[in-house]
Amino acid sequence: MYVKSNKIKPFSKKIYLASPTMHGEELKYMSSAYQTNWMSTVGENINEVEKISAKKSGMKYAVALCNCTSALHLCVKLAGEKLYGRPKVYKGALSGKRVFCSDMTFAATLNPVVYEGGIPVFIETDEKTWNMDPKALEKAFKIYPDVKLVVLAELYGFPGRTDEIKKICAKHNALLIEDSAEALGATIDNKECGSFGDYSAISFNGNKIITGSSGGCLLTNDIADADKARKWSTQSRENAPWDQHEEIGYNDRMSNVIAGVVRGQYPHLKEHIKQKKAIYERYKKGLKDLPVKMNPITDGTNPNYWLSALIIDKKAMCKQVRDNLKASYVSEKGKSCPTEILDAIFSLNAEGRPIWKPMHMQPTYKSHDCIGVKGSIRVSGAKDVGADIFERGLCLPSDNKMTSAEQEKIIEVIKRCFD
Repeated sequence: MYVKSNKIKPFSKKIYLASPTMHGEELKYMSSAYQTNWMSTVGENINEVEKISAKKSGMKYAVALCNCTSALHLCVKLAGEKLYGRPKVYKGALSGKRVFCSDMTFAATLNPVVYEGGIPVFIETDEKTWNMDPKALEKAFKIYPDVKLVVLAELYGFPGRTDEIKKICAKHNALLIEDSAEALGATIDNKECGSFGDYSAISFNGNKIITGSSGGCLLTNDIADADKARKWSTQSRENAPWDQHEEIGYNDRMSNVIAGVVRGQYPHLKEHIKQKKAIYERYKKGLKDLPVKMNPITDGTNPNYWLSALIIDKKAMCKQVRDNLKASYVSEKGKSCPTEILDAIFSLNAEGRPIWKPMHMQPTYKSHDCIGVKGSIRVSGAKDVGADIFERGLCLPSDNKMTSAEQEKIIEVIKRCFD
């Protein structure tokens, strides 16, 4: 419960963390699907979304799917079969194989590894970038030299040096899956996020930088892999006059109606990034006198600024206690914590959220290894960077329809948390 003095009047209309921003073209393409009766998982909108997504991401081919998790799943299955062949008795393309995965991310990044029978091994977060630590990845390859697949996520649209991760993968003959769900439009040395992976995935979920309400794309430079993913996504039907199935398939294709929304959103990607950047910079300026820092911007990268986040200096943290389901804190003068700040933001009728809880801290994956620069963080006594960022960090309201006046109100209530 927020206990410090707060006389700021709540917003009459809720300020969201990140909500869809529509422009009109979306309705035109949706209506076209309706009027031409192409309401299923084929149609012009899907074809165009695949062309635009591939071109924008700097990859040769895109496969439009019902969501980014499905895209990641098929990325994992493609990688697994390329590395290990198709199992005679299907128990997953990665059956029993370890896979290196980002630790600080949403569970959807690595759940597909488990779908395919793999064993996630988490790679510690770099405190300078909030993304996978290349030095920790090198250490992981020394401990588990048999690993041949890495799954990396780019956090909140602020990428680290994915190019360095790719070089490390190449050195160890490993494939890279790039989860760019949050990073569409972000670049590293002017190269698009989504173009570094052997396979990559982007998201059009309702809260992303552009949206279809749902949807995602698998990206690849191999036409055979694109065709295979497209086949798998339509229940693996064979070219026969009846339903013939020679391998496991899925119902993963994007709807032509959803594709109409995405098609209408793409022209506004740069505009949305510009708006998100302005939000980030207003927070940075407005909070500069507080003992906090904003998401780090890695040298050579251009974020898409999807979610603005902050981290509180250690000395400015009040006491905060969290279990698996609840959090509480003790208010202290001149100090605050993520739980207090989130309570204060909620008191304004606005949305924030904690930083992603690292995967190695999740009950589902508590038995899985997490490798830092000194080895397993569970046994080496090394600093647990991910746990520290989770403890001290939070995501701020980042909706690109939020006005500067509304944002100033949010900044003011954050300041009061440190009174």
